[in-house]
Amino acid sequence: MTPSPREVVHQFFNLVRSGQQPDAAHDYMAETVLAHQMTAENETSVHRTPINYADHVREMLDTYGNFQIEIQELLAQDDRVYVRWKQTGIHVGEVDGFPPTGKLVIEIASAVYRVHQGKIVEYWIQIDREGIRAQLERNAK
Repeated sequence: MTPSPREVVHQFFNLVRSGQQPDAAHDYMAETVLAHQMTAENETSVHRTPINYADHVREMLDTYGNFQIEIQELLAQDDRVYVRWKQTGIHVGEVDGFPPTGKLVIEIASAVYRVHQGKIVEYWIQIDREGIRAQLERNAK
């Protein structure tokens, strides 16, 4: 039986996005996923594969250590699942030109995932990049 879109995204967050099992991305993502990344009103769309998504999660681990993810809201309707989360980690690797400070960095983000036949096939994500930058600047002082 195919899991519901809500179950797919919830498990994806618990195992893959959390950094616990990045290589499990192939269990939750289609071979190619269309990722719409919204940054300061500038939409960029890229194609992600489970392999490069797992690499992306490992980069986050290198940058923020064993970060914590708190799902603050998860709503599902039909094939769409909305997730809002808070990620908390320690700045242990260079990010956006900022050398590691060893200080706390919090990311607030949300995304809508489209699931088809038990796999994530598309998503729209917004991350508070300005908030992260402000924290990095403050931590560097």
